[in-house]
Amino acid sequence: MKKFKKIFTSILVVLLISITLTACSSKKETNAANSSTSGKIQIKLGCVGNEQHQSTIAADLFKKYLEESSDDFEVSVYPNAQLGGEREMAEGTKLGTIQMTIVTSDGTLPAWVPEIQVLSIPYLFENQEKAYKALDGIISEKLNPKFEEAGFKHLAFGELGFRHFTNSKKEIKTVEDMKGLSFRVQEAPVWFALLDSLNASAVPVSFNELYTALQQGMVDGQENPIATVATQKFYEVQKYLSLDGHTYAAVSMVMNKDFFDKLSPEQQEAVQNAANKAAEEQRKVVSEHEEEYLEELKNNGMVITEVDKNSFVEATKDIYTKPDVAQLVSPEFVDEVRDYIK
Repeated sequence: MKKFKKIFTSILVVLLISITLTACSSKKETNAANSSTSGKIQIKLGCVGNEQHQSTIAADLFKKYLEESSDDFEVSVYPNAQLGGEREMAEGTKLGTIQMTIVTSDGTLPAWVPEIQVLSIPYLFENQEKAYKALDGIISEKLNPKFEEAGFKHLAFGELGFRHFTNSKKEIKTVEDMKGLSFRVQEAPVWFALLDSLNASAVPVSFNELYTALQQGMVDGQENPIATVATQKFYEVQKYLSLDGHTYAAVSMVMNKDFFDKLSPEQQEAVQNAANKAAEEQRKVVSEHEEEYLEELKNNGMVITEVDKNSFVEATKDIYTKPDVAQLVSPEFVDEVRDYIK
C-alpha cells in the first residue's frame, strides 16, 4: 500500500508540474503569439488575387508604409488564396487565426455586416469621385461600428473598380442581349436580383474557382472590374467585354479587432495611417492602369463594347426596394447615400 501511495504521489507531482509548465507556456504563447523571434509584431495578411491583383497591390503598399513608419511590425503578404478563399480569410481574421485580410467589400463581409451591400446597388455611383466620397464619408461613419461589433477593425477601402460583364457567347449592346446567359456572381440576394432584372441567370461561384468555371463552361460569363479581368487572365476564357459599369467595387482592409485593440495607441496610429496611405495610393495605381489593361484585353482578342447604359439603368432601378434586398440594405440607407453624394 505504501508503495502504491508513493507511486500515486509521484504521478500527481508530475501532473502538477506538467499543468504548471503548460499554463506558463500557454501564457508565453499568448504574449508572443504575434511576435517573431526578432521581437517584432507579426501581421499575416491574406489576399485571394494574384500578385498583380488590386487587393495584393493594397496589401503590398500597406506592408511598405507600416514597416517604413514603425520598427514594431513585420507584415507577411499571402496572395493567390494561399490562406483560403475570401470567406475563409474573413472568418480567419474574425477568429484571429490570421491578423488581417483584404477582401471584396460586398462579397463575403455582408455575412456579418449586411449593409455593406449598399455597394451592390446598381448604378449608385456615377464616377469614382462620388464613390470615394461615400466610402470615406457616410459609409465608413455608419458601418465601421458595425464591423467592430462583428469582431473586425475596418481600416480603409481600396479599389477594385467599376464592374462590367464579360461572356463567351455574344456581344452585349443592350439589356435585351443579356437574356438567356448565365453569369457567375457573389452569393448574395442583391446579385441574384440584378441578374433577374436583366433576364439572365445568376450562378454563385467562389472567386478562386472562377477561372476554372469559365474555362469548363459552367457559366457563360462573369462580372468584375477591368483590372481583375486583365490580371486574372479571364480574356483566355472570355471573348466579350461589355462596359456597363453596373456597380463600383471596393476592397476592405480589415484586421482582427482584438489584435488591434491590444496594440499601443502609437502602434494603432501607425497601422491606421499605413492603411489610409495604402488605400489612397492603391486607388491611384489601379485607376492609372485601367487604359493599359483595356489595351491588353484588346490585344488578347477581347471584343470590347460600349453598351446602351440607359437600358440597364431602367431595368434595374427598383432593385433596392425589392423585399429580399431591402431586408439586407434599407432603402432609406441607399437614399441617404445618394443624397450624401449629390
